[in-house]
Amino acid sequence: MSIKLDRLGHIFTEAISKILSEEVKDDDIKFVTINAVEISSDLSYAKVYFTNLIDSDREKVTTALNRASGFIRGKLFDMVEIRKMPELTFVYDESIEYGNKIEKIIDKINKEDK
Repeated sequence: MSIKLDRLGHIFTEAISKILSEEVKDDDIKFVTINAVEISSDLSYAKVYFTNLIDSDREKVTTALNRASGFIRGKLFDMVEIRKMPELTFVYDESIEYGNKIEKIIDKINKEDK
């Protein structure tokens, strides 16, 4: 990814987080944290990676976010000066769960060595 797309991804992350906390009224999206935004090189698509405080509502929250993506995209267009606003797709970020799994495996190995 280029430096420009990285910088734009960080700007999108902050702006989408602000939009979700201040503008969106849906209760399903209340406890969402935006982790990263990955933008395609032609600015056509953006994957927005998120986590949710309540893990059991993963599909419900993903559906609610993708349903609100048009509204979020419109607000994002007002906040960020960009000629072409990419289509937003919200994807649950499983990297935190993966990291926790690896950490548990390492702890288990360390306990066995003692």
